[in-house]
Amino acid sequence: MRFNSLLCLLSLSVAPRCWAQEPISLSDADGQGEDITVVATGSVSPIEDSGQSLSVITAGEIDSVQGPDLTRVLERAPGVTLSRNGGLGSFTGVRVRGSASDQVLVLVDGVRVADTAAPGGGFDFGTVLSGEIGRIELLRGSNSVIWGSDALGGVLALTTRAPAGLEANAEHGARDSFAGQAGWGVAVSDYTVRIGGGYARGDGVSAAASGSESDGFRQWNLRGAGEAPLTASLSVLATARYADSRVEIDGFPPPSFAFADTAEFQDTRQLSGRAGLRWASARVTVDAGYAHSDTRRDLVDPALGDAPYFTTRGRSGRAELLGRWELAQAWRLDFGADRQRDRFSTGPSFGSRGRATLTSGHALLGWHRDAFDFAGGVRFDHHSTFGGEWSLGANGSIRLDDDGWRLRASYGEGYKAPTLFQLLSDFGNPALSPERSRSYDIGIERGNRNAPLHLALTAFRRDSRDLIDFVSCFGSTAGICAGRPFGTYDNVGRARAEGIELELGASLGERFRAQAAYSHIRVRSRDSGNDLARRPRHALTLAADWTTPWAGLAVGGDLRLVSDSFDDAGNFVPIDGHALATLRASVPLGETLELYARIENLADVRHETAAGYGSAGRSAYAGARVRF
Repeated sequence: MRFNSLLCLLSLSVAPRCWAQEPISLSDADGQGEDITVVATGSVSPIEDSGQSLSVITAGEIDSVQGPDLTRVLERAPGVTLSRNGGLGSFTGVRVRGSASDQVLVLVDGVRVADTAAPGGGFDFGTVLSGEIGRIELLRGSNSVIWGSDALGGVLALTTRAPAGLEANAEHGARDSFAGQAGWGVAVSDYTVRIGGGYARGDGVSAAASGSESDGFRQWNLRGAGEAPLTASLSVLATARYADSRVEIDGFPPPSFAFADTAEFQDTRQLSGRAGLRWASARVTVDAGYAHSDTRRDLVDPALGDAPYFTTRGRSGRAELLGRWELAQAWRLDFGADRQRDRFSTGPSFGSRGRATLTSGHALLGWHRDAFDFAGGVRFDHHSTFGGEWSLGANGSIRLDDDGWRLRASYGEGYKAPTLFQLLSDFGNPALSPERSRSYDIGIERGNRNAPLHLALTAFRRDSRDLIDFVSCFGSTAGICAGRPFGTYDNVGRARAEGIELELGASLGERFRAQAAYSHIRVRSRDSGNDLARRPRHALTLAADWTTPWAGLAVGGDLRLVSDSFDDAGNFVPIDGHALATLRASVPLGETLELYARIENLADVRHETAAGYGSAGRSAYAGARVRF
């Protein structure tokens, strides 16, 4: 049972295919608006200065969506799809423009949080709750010039909440679920402190769609941050987050070894943080710091005893320096250098361990005039296993009028270093090359997501090569399979993703707003011509919110439509498309208290985002939020 479950986990992590930032200043974070971004250059910049495709979602919109499931917020941005292995808390992979989920660089408060011990080295969005998050920035397209490894599909930066005072919320609902968060923040002069924490649990649904036993979930998290001036131009900053999760999973019990109910569960503990100094003068800003991320996972099958049958630990330490130099005559230089050391270990069966270092430097030169912005840059990375890698990128934006219309275009190169598991585990192949991509897009845009009228239309293409996939060696002992009886990894694929994205937003008066985000994406293997697994071609989210004239009562709803896809590289296992509707309402009671409620999956649609895995039916929730 243990061997079959482990192989299943490996195959899920490498679904067939053939997420250092300068932190936003805590004193700035409370007031960061839709028109400010960090992911474009690594430094705080207006969105209109960039020719890249960007979306920013702030705390007000996150709160209005309600609930602990962050993916319901992410699906409001164009180009985003997901796959989940069961209910809330189960492994959740987020794709951007049809990328693999492990080809999206994910940062939390400026720290890279990928699990370096996971086969694909990606981030599990089942381990983060929306109540922790106060701001989301999404950059679509390859951008390794600024971000280095992993930024093939895009960059997704999450900033934890920065409350001004005390705030808390709690809700209860379907399947005996509970979710609550609390936070406190204060800013006195240039000193800023914030702390927070949360807890969520629920009985869940059966991870195996064919099963009848519910697989529950629970998580608690703590977070904190602070900023203090040392001199007029020098400040010290620090952030930290810890999360402890348990999710019940299903496996492959004997004698049939088919996917079915089991008592197995997975414990995940995540620790991430960063400490550093910021020096700022009239024309130069420099940020230097050290970031650390540590992810530990235990897989336990009570039928075999209390001890884990498989454990992983991935650690990453990163010393980084980022800066900006405002040159004369509208020229700007963003620059940086870093050294990252990754380590991993697994056990007790299939036990392996290893480490690698990655040293990098980059420069991005920009020219910014009243109606024109252009930036171009280069990055060099040196990996201790496979050597050096160059990345290039450029983007530009032209303002067309005073109403906010602008044309934008970008070219970006991306790469993803082979993971330590792919290189050095019992399944590893030290001869692997990094995955590589070239990304192009062009678009026209008016305003931003919170403007009275927002429109963005983008056409894009991304070509990827040297894609790494798991190669089965059952029945073969020659060539790459020599000494690897169960399989290994190899650079076996090329792919092309192309399509269009459309984003609309309109406010009709002060009380009503409607939004839409649509993506048409075809992602196919350039070798076989087949669609890549779990990449629906069409995804649409419609949202509307109305604040009624009756005591501030607000009502709204979301409709998410996703087309058919396939679960395998051969396109033999279909996944049906689905349409999910959510209704929600909230009402303030005075200035400090708000009551809210919602119904998810209103039509009780049976749906899958990964073949064979269950999902929640119609679910109702009610809660309260307070602010002081």
